[in-house]
Amino acid sequence: MAEIGVGLIGYGLAGRSFHAPFIEAVDGLRLCAIVTSDPERRARATGEHPAADVVGSVDEILARADIDVVVVAAPNRFHVPIASQALSAGRHVIVDKPIALSSGEAERLIDTARGAGRLLSVYQNRRWDGDFLTVRRLIAEGVLGSIDSLESRFERSSPVGPEWRESALEAGGPLRDLGAHLVDQALLLAGPARRVWAQLDRRRPGTEVDDSVFLAIDHHSGVRSRMWMSLIASHVGPRLRLRGLAAEYVKEDLDAQEAQLLGGMLPSAPHFGEEPRERWGLLHRPDGSTDPIPTLPGRYASFYELMRDAIGSGGPLPVDPLDSLRVLRVLEAAERAAATGSVQVMTDG
Repeated sequence: MAEIGVGLIGYGLAGRSFHAPFIEAVDGLRLCAIVTSDPERRARATGEHPAADVVGSVDEILARADIDVVVVAAPNRFHVPIASQALSAGRHVIVDKPIALSSGEAERLIDTARGAGRLLSVYQNRRWDGDFLTVRRLIAEGVLGSIDSLESRFERSSPVGPEWRESALEAGGPLRDLGAHLVDQALLLAGPARRVWAQLDRRRPGTEVDDSVFLAIDHHSGVRSRMWMSLIASHVGPRLRLRGLAAEYVKEDLDAQEAQLLGGMLPSAPHFGEEPRERWGLLHRPDGSTDPIPTLPGRYASFYELMRDAIGSGGPLPVDPLDSLRVLRVLEAAERAAATGSVQVMTDG
């Protein structure tokens, strides 16, 4: 199979830490060019990826014949315009989550991909967190028995700052940013949402976004999901708690990959994605017994391997954009629920 050329748009946190390292780590992909207009980021990208050209505009990427797939790691408001432009120019597209600012935009983007006959996928990389892979294995093996409920959290303490995720115009804040991951995981584990309820609050003085979020989903399967997203947490709760009638799995700590990447560790390094025993989750049984459960290694590279195979040999997409559309509809329902104090009934299954 011929090497697949990749153009990366954006070299902020997402582009630099969560995309570029995996593009370069996956056999069959080649990072050809990076788009950033920021002088400091241009210099950094040039130094960190000497084999890639660093350019200042999307048009420069789309004018090149060696780029087959475009990765959109720009701020949220640019996801749909840039992705639509790339699809219309005959490129396959990976867009960072959330897929769009609204479900209507997401629907139009999916239609654009269909009309262009190009592949579109969404970087829901937390599907390959080690804890989530472990939970899926426990469910598949029947260790937990019939599932009652899921609790999950992404909590941190973050001061109000100038970052774009603090901007209401960007649909910023933890619901759209962190919630896009938690809801995606909940829908994968428990199936489509039937009803949604939420509380959204702004607690930090001067913030433009809801920084304290609780979201509850009643799934058609009968499973209940409860999710917390916070920027005001001085002490965080368990990352995951999945309760079944035979046992429940509780995982306290976050997946290791983000910290490893931000610390400069490359995906090709030995033991990347692995966790030490002291960070493993625990399996609790009704008789009071407890066992540590080895966390499967996290593996964000799987996303890019699957995308490579989808382009090269017609394999399945790593993430179906319709999945991300369903996630966005739940997030919008959560915003309506919080604004009206009502439970929102989902109509799209």
